[in-house]
Amino acid sequence: MKIAFLADPLSGFKIYKDSTFAMMREAARRGHRIYAFEQRHLVLEEGVVTAEATEIQLTGDPDDWYREGDTDTVPLSAFDAVIERKDPPFDMEYVYGTYLLELAERQGARVFNKPSAIRDHNEKLTIAQFSQFTSPTLVSSSGTRLRAFHAEHGDVIFKPLDGMGGAGIFRVKDDGLNLGSIIETLTDNGARTIMAQKYIPAIVKGDKRVLVIDGKPVPFSLARIPQAGEVRGNLAAGGTGVAQPLTERDREIAESLGPILAARGLLLVGLDVIGDFLTEVNVTSPTCFQEITDQTGFDVAAMFIDAVERRVTGN
Repeated sequence: MKIAFLADPLSGFKIYKDSTFAMMREAARRGHRIYAFEQRHLVLEEGVVTAEATEIQLTGDPDDWYREGDTDTVPLSAFDAVIERKDPPFDMEYVYGTYLLELAERQGARVFNKPSAIRDHNEKLTIAQFSQFTSPTLVSSSGTRLRAFHAEHGDVIFKPLDGMGGAGIFRVKDDGLNLGSIIETLTDNGARTIMAQKYIPAIVKGDKRVLVIDGKPVPFSLARIPQAGEVRGNLAAGGTGVAQPLTERDREIAESLGPILAARGLLLVGLDVIGDFLTEVNVTSPTCFQEITDQTGFDVAAMFIDAVERRVTGN
């Protein structure tokens, strides 16, 4: 197959941990041809969505890991699969990209994850569709409501709806220290909607990333354990990743959400679970493939490419 990856610049990849690289490596191992392009390379001209895509050869050298082949402007429908792996921020430029990819689908392209599904599933707000698995949650821009939520629950996490990597997350304990300042800053004095969640003490044991591929959970999660003095387990915020088998509750959540999200066009989802509670549904570019594989031997990238092949061939 010809598989194109819409990703951030390859020169910035940290291949020892990058999940997109793991996907590319597995696809290349199977003999598929690999192409890469960035969102800025998408073009709509005369009604056709094309990309300036470059064929990539993997070298096996960790210090000089790819070679660029020819770059051609081709319709996205010319590829057997287009894998959307652009990282957030999920800003309007990202949204414009999903519109172009959605138009390319109408012209015959197969895009994973489905662009409209990425657009429709905010990574923070989607948990509201599965409230049976969540801790008490409030979404509002109202300082009065956010203060009342804190007064009710005493120990609360506040976070923006468009953050990534743990950015902008604050914990306010029952003493209410800096509550007003945090609410004013995150909401821009009431102009921006944010999320508040009751603090889950089990975060000390890790913020678990549960990967779900084509509706089925990977049998191991990566528990991202906060460093001392932190409430954020995100690896980008200094957390330590420890792979572990799914708990009974992890599996219940993943098996409940997996088929629903897969039917909506989300081939790859990263569920964030703290203790027994679902906290986020990641759909843009879920990670942790290599950490899980390195620690457990379970080949996550192989499971993902299997799913892509099934979707493309119908087998």
